[in-house]
Amino acid sequence: MARSWFDRLLTSIADRGRAWAKIPVDLPPLDQALQLTVSLLGGKGEASGAALARALIDSYDKLRPEDRLAYFRFLSERFAPDPALLRTAAERYLAEPSPEAAMLLAETAEPPRQELLRRINMGPSGTATLVAMRRDILELMPQHRELAPLEVDLKHLFASWFNRGFLELRRIDWNTPAAILEKLIVHEAVHEIAGWEDLRRRLASDRRCFAFFHPALADEPLIFVEVALVHGLACAVQPLLADGVKPVEAPDTAIFYSISNCQKGLRGISFGNFLIKQVVEELKLELPSLTQFSTLSPIPGFRRWLDRKLAEGAKHLLRSDERTAIVAQAGVKGAKGALKRLLGTKDWIEDKATAGVLEAPLRRLCAVYLTENREGRGPADPVARFHLGNGAGLERINWRANTAPRGIKESYGLMVNYLYDLDRIEGQHEAFARQGLVARSDAVAELLKEEGGTVKTVGNLLNFTGRRRAT
Repeated sequence: MARSWFDRLLTSIADRGRAWAKIPVDLPPLDQALQLTVSLLGGKGEASGAALARALIDSYDKLRPEDRLAYFRFLSERFAPDPALLRTAAERYLAEPSPEAAMLLAETAEPPRQELLRRINMGPSGTATLVAMRRDILELMPQHRELAPLEVDLKHLFASWFNRGFLELRRIDWNTPAAILEKLIVHEAVHEIAGWEDLRRRLASDRRCFAFFHPALADEPLIFVEVALVHGLACAVQPLLADGVKPVEAPDTAIFYSISNCQKGLRGISFGNFLIKQVVEELKLELPSLTQFSTLSPIPGFRRWLDRKLAEGAKHLLRSDERTAIVAQAGVKGAKGALKRLLGTKDWIEDKATAGVLEAPLRRLCAVYLTENREGRGPADPVARFHLGNGAGLERINWRANTAPRGIKESYGLMVNYLYDLDRIEGQHEAFARQGLVARSDAVAELLKEEGGTVKTVGNLLNFTGRRRAT
């Protein structure tokens, strides 16, 4: 395809940038990238800087995987703060902690690498290149911890570049350009979209889909949320995903049933809290009948937690009535062994008798898992921490809520409703952020009762005062 006049102009400028830097055009891509990097950081002019950034991005795009690792190591090691200058600035601040000394220390502590990354961002597709760089670095980090300084610098810059003020909320519907719709199919991370017809169903009149975009990444969604408009709290995801469901009139509940991040290079940059709150405001304006905003969320860590508890031989895991029923159903001695046997049986969730025996203990243990107090930091489950940290409350734990293979693999088919009560969000957010307190409904409190019916009172639970039971 013929290149545009503007693209040819940029290439010409980039070639002149190489010439200004006296870098031969026939060097291998890695050598070119290294020399262009040094020239880019050492340059002063804005025009030459943009040209060098364009040339560097072109060279980087041509790097093989092993060359990219070498390039990342170069950035991590070559452009660290000067140790001698940093020591001098630190000693000056300790001797005289004045504002001027603090500013000098902050300036000296900032790695030259950050300025280099800012200059790379000057080139066409610079932001997209840097996001792709961090994606590659995150994949390499488990084996190459030496790349951590570079990853931290990128995350630091992205936290500023992708703050809420730069994000644009767009509603996604069937009239959205196909290139964006296709990205939803690719990036759906919670409930796989099985092609275009499945996507059409998820964008029907009783559904809503919203995404955040950033001007530097054109039509690349950063994160998107799928919403079902229903009556009452949804207790299972399969009915929400099914074909032929008749839309309800005057829905009173918005169910957020899938939130997916699209850019691996932006992992750890928080968008979801802003997204949910703004979508709630959009839906309230569009549909005054809505009075309840809740999620139907996965519990990705529950099965691993329970399997670990069973492997460790944890005491007091089951109540006496649960032990009796499980042993009788499994036909073996020892409650923990019987529980393992039942959970290891193929298609146990479809067997009415087995599922009936397991429902009460699994729902109760899941409530324990989601309200665990880890030294004031709240539960370990990442989805729970996300919603509780946003100010939601733990409303209801649902049995047989996701019977798809992934749902069984992650949480033995359980899902949870986190309720966004608009009058309580701020207080619950503060309680969780400060002390790890988990706001939970009366329905969850029932699950946490001690054997014999006494209410379990532990320091990491926050009651919904006067909260009605889930319906």
